[in-house]
Amino acid sequence: MSLDGGVGLRAGLRLKSQVCTTEVIVVRAGAGEVRLLCGGVPMVARDAESTGGPAAVPGKTGGSVLGKRYTHPADETLEILVTAAGEGTLGDGDTDLVLKEARPLPASD
Repeated sequence: MSLDGGVGLRAGLRLKSQVCTTEVIVVRAGAGEVRLLCGGVPMVARDAESTGGPAAVPGKTGGSVLGKRYTHPADETLEILVTAAGEGTLGDGDTDLVLKEARPLPASD
């Protein structure tokens, strides 16, 4: 299952990169259509057979951090959780996803 066309994202969907060890789970699918990439190459279903795949696109190897959530800079309704870190940069088409900022907890005094 390839997400080339930007369809099929839903909460709970587990995906893996074709260019590195990155694996993610979709926490929130977002309001619009998303073409989820890692290393500039479309991500595939976690259970998809590995074929040796393509190489990462130059400049799209900033990495993904284990346990961190990523969101689209223009649409925070998209939320992706990294379950296995890798060298590829997560993105939606040409736009790189950004680390979601943690909200400060209220003071307890």
